[in-house]
Amino acid sequence: MKRLAFIRNSIFAQIVVWAIGTAAVITFGLWLLTNATIERSNRQALERAVDVDLAGMVDIYASGDRDELAKRIKDRLALQPRNGDPAHYLLADARGKRIAGDLTDWPGLHAGISEAADIRIEGGERAFARATQLGPNLKLLVAHEYRDLSMLLRQVALVFLTGGVLAMLAVALGGWTAAHRLAGRLARINAAFRQPDDAALEELARGSAGHDEIDELAAHSGNALARLKRLAAAHRETTDHVAHEMRTPLMHLDNRLVKALAATLDAETAARVADARTEIRGIIRMLESLLDIAASEARRGDRHGLVPVDLSVLAARLGELYADSAEESGHRLILDIEPDVVIAGEEMSLTRLITNLLDNAFKFVPRGGTIRLTLRRGPVLIVSDDGPGVPEDQRDRIFEKFARGGSSLGTEGAGLGLALCRAIAERHHLEISLAPGERGACFTVAPEFRR
Repeated sequence: MKRLAFIRNSIFAQIVVWAIGTAAVITFGLWLLTNATIERSNRQALERAVDVDLAGMVDIYASGDRDELAKRIKDRLALQPRNGDPAHYLLADARGKRIAGDLTDWPGLHAGISEAADIRIEGGERAFARATQLGPNLKLLVAHEYRDLSMLLRQVALVFLTGGVLAMLAVALGGWTAAHRLAGRLARINAAFRQPDDAALEELARGSAGHDEIDELAAHSGNALARLKRLAAAHRETTDHVAHEMRTPLMHLDNRLVKALAATLDAETAARVADARTEIRGIIRMLESLLDIAASEARRGDRHGLVPVDLSVLAARLGELYADSAEESGHRLILDIEPDVVIAGEEMSLTRLITNLLDNAFKFVPRGGTIRLTLRRGPVLIVSDDGPGVPEDQRDRIFEKFARGGSSLGTEGAGLGLALCRAIAERHHLEISLAPGERGACFTVAPEFRR
């Protein structure tokens, strides 16, 4: 099964198989052409032999008479060549009655037009015959048996079979060797794309010292990856610097507001300062979420840095933490977690994914509602509830940035929680979706569907 999958998924293996099949078809076609050529040559030689023999008999009759011709036919039959084509004769009158020769029945050929055709002689052997009219009451038939070519054809078939097998083996060996070399060279390019670290880029540079198309592709790929890596590093450095420069003054402003809140005695002023602090902390959280989304989207499909994470233990631990909050908020939290579900990922990011889904459920489900956290192998993570659900007109854009679901409880938040969940899921080759349902919301995180 693995070998069949390799042939199906590798273009080089498909080329080798195609080349072997082409060699087999060409060899078979040449064998058929050779057989047809041998048989056609044999028939042409037989036709010439019959015509020459018949012409000789006509000359004998022209220079002698019927008795002389009958005598010569008898001599010819008595002196049949051992290795030649056996000859048969029939000298007959106008009604086809035999006068001389070894054939007894006239085969129906029209002697007046010197008709020729394949006939069956006594014993069932196939022969080529030609008839001619010698006189008003005399006609002659000359027939030569087809030479037995079965031994020759078997030898030719054996030669082509041996040559075909050797040709296919040579094509397979040469093609497989070339394909293996090409696959190895392209594997270095793919490895550099999958994990564009310094070691992979150096390996790509070392492998592109030649001057063919693959080397040119490897060199361009290495240069492009190096430029993208530098750009990504510069982008991360810039965003981190901008985030730091924005977060620091906001934190300073928050600290000043704390001091102002402690010093003021006016209730109205204190309330406005508290509202300002809340907005500042919301801006900080929004900034951090945007940075997290950008980081996850930038590393989508990158396997570097992923380690085995026991998702069952992580989900159970988070479920226990949220169980206490559920009692305080008047919700019911049900955990249905299958053990030993492991995934290659980042534990901190996966924690953010689960907590965002649970926070979203607790925020929109009214008091007394039920929230269920389910984990199955795959992995398949499901967070469902019996709350008001997501309105139909918002289902298509619920995972977009700054999209906020409306409910009777309000729409507080920046609308980045589910966008971050999608970015984290895609980083881990997972896909998050909102399952349709009559009541509540059901968010499912499962492996990406491969088209």
